[in-house]
Amino acid sequence: MKFIEIKKSKFIPFLFDIGSKEEVKNIIESLWKEHKKARHIVYAFTIKNNDVTINGYSDDKEPKGVAGIPLYSFLKNNSLENKLIVIVRYFGGIELGKSNLLRAYLQAAKLLI
Repeated sequence: MKFIEIKKSKFIPFLFDIGSKEEVKNIIESLWKEHKKARHIVYAFTIKNNDVTINGYSDDKEPKGVAGIPLYSFLKNNSLENKLIVIVRYFGGIELGKSNLLRAYLQAAKLLI
């Protein structure tokens, strides 16, 4: 399993093929069951069916703008459709600050491509 570690926090990325918001919900619930000690599970997704596009994201209580929106932009900039990107964060006890969090989430995402 690939991950990055910054100041004892671990960021573990996942990429899933999806076709519905229900699948997103089920995957996130499953990851919480698998990673019970994780502090945050942030994600972004894009689903395109015919001419309808559904997008979404969650910062999961991280500071606004450091996780969900950047992950959504990552999907869009890499032309990834019908995908869910998830980063599981295990907190290492040291606050990282917004700029380091943003970099960490994007570095973890880049491990996927």
